[in-house]
Amino acid sequence: MKVLLAMVVASLPALAQPLPRAAPEALGFSSARLDRIRTTLEADIARGQLPGAVIAIARRGQLAYHQAFGSLDGGRTTPMPLDAIFPIASMTKPLTGVALLTLLEEGRLSIGDPITRFFPSLGDRRVAVDGSPNSTVPANRPITLIDLARHTSGLTYGARGTTALHRLYPASSSISSTEFTSQGFIERLAGLPLLHQPGTVWDYGLSTDVLGLVVEQLTEQRLGEAMAARIFNPLRMPDTGFTVRDRARYATALPIDPTTQQPQSVRMGLEAPRFDCGGGCAVSTAGDYIRFAQMLLNGGVLDGQRVLSRASVAEMTRDHMHAGIANNLTGTEGNMVNWGFGLTVAVRRPGGSAMLGNPGMFSWNGAFGTAMWVDPQAELAVVFMAATPGVLRQYYRRVINALVYGAMED
Repeated sequence: MKVLLAMVVASLPALAQPLPRAAPEALGFSSARLDRIRTTLEADIARGQLPGAVIAIARRGQLAYHQAFGSLDGGRTTPMPLDAIFPIASMTKPLTGVALLTLLEEGRLSIGDPITRFFPSLGDRRVAVDGSPNSTVPANRPITLIDLARHTSGLTYGARGTTALHRLYPASSSISSTEFTSQGFIERLAGLPLLHQPGTVWDYGLSTDVLGLVVEQLTEQRLGEAMAARIFNPLRMPDTGFTVRDRARYATALPIDPTTQQPQSVRMGLEAPRFDCGGGCAVSTAGDYIRFAQMLLNGGVLDGQRVLSRASVAEMTRDHMHAGIANNLTGTEGNMVNWGFGLTVAVRRPGGSAMLGNPGMFSWNGAFGTAMWVDPQAELAVVFMAATPGVLRQYYRRVINALVYGAMED
C-alpha cells in the first residue's frame, strides 16, 4: 500500500492552473494595483534582496493573480517557473493539523486526549523553574493534543531561547528530522523538562512534530504517506511532500544574506528526513498550497473532494487561546498583533492589528520565506513563496499583505 501511494503521487501531473482563472476586476481587484506586486518584487530582485518569488491570489474560488518573478536559484541563472518547489518549513504545520483532524472525524482521537495515550513516555513531566533543567517542579496536568496543536504544551525549540534548558532541546523541527529517528525524537523529549506548565504559555516549539507522530501511530504510515492519502491525492497536490519530486524546480536562496552579509543555504527536502517532521519538513508549490488554502476557505472541500467537515475547519480556525494563557505570539510573528491561535494556525481577533485584513482570518508562515493566509470574510486566499530565510521574510509578509489588500476594490 505504501509503495502504491507513492506511485500515485509521483504520477499525478501538475495542474496547468491550480484554480479556475478569472479577470481581476471580476473578482473585485484592480489590475493596475495588482501590478504593484510586480513592480515591487522586480525592483527588489534587481537590488539583490531576493532571487525570485511566486505568488497566487484566489478570491471567490478563482485565481485573480498567479505570477512568477526573478530567478529560481540563488545564482540567478534560471528563470523562476510558476511550479517552483519551495521548502515550506512551518507551513507544514497546518498540513499536520488537517491530517490530525481527519482522524478525529473517524473517531480515532479527541483533541482533548492526553499525549500519554499515544506515547506513555511523555507522561510524569517535570517543568523547569526559570529555564533551569536542574530545578524542576511536577507538571500540573498531562500535555493534551490541543496543547500540542496550539503551542501550549511546554515543549520548545532549542534555537528560540537562551536558557540552559533551551540548549538541551533540539534546535528546530528540520534539525530534529535529520538528527533523530521518530523513536529517538520522542525519547529525547521524554528525557527533558518542559519550559512551562502545560496549557499556560504560548511558546513556539516541537509540538506539531509530536502531532505528526500521533498521525503516524494511528495510520501505521509515515506522515507523508498519510498526508498523501488524506490530503495531497484528493486535492491534486502532486509536488507537496517530504522530498522534492523534481530537483530542477527546487528554489534556492541567495548564497549571501543581503541583510547580515552571512552565508545562507537551505536544503530541506533534497534528502529524505529520518522522520517526516510535521512541524517543518515539507516542500510545496504555490499552486499546490493555494489549493490547500482554498479547501479550508471552502469549509473542507474542493472540486467535489471533501477532506474535512465544515465543523472541523471551523474548530481548526477559531481562536483556542483564553485569558489563562500567556500569548507570546508576537515574539515569533511580530506582525501578528492582536492574533490568537487555533489548531496549527494563527487567528486574527476583532480589533486593530499590524496587518490588513479581517477578524477570523487565519495564517501560518515558513521560516525559509513562504507565507499564506486565508480571509473568509473577504473570500480570499493568498500564498507567497520566496527563498528568503533571513529576517527579510518578515518584511515580505508585511509588504505582500499591503499590496494584496491595497488592490481590492470591494
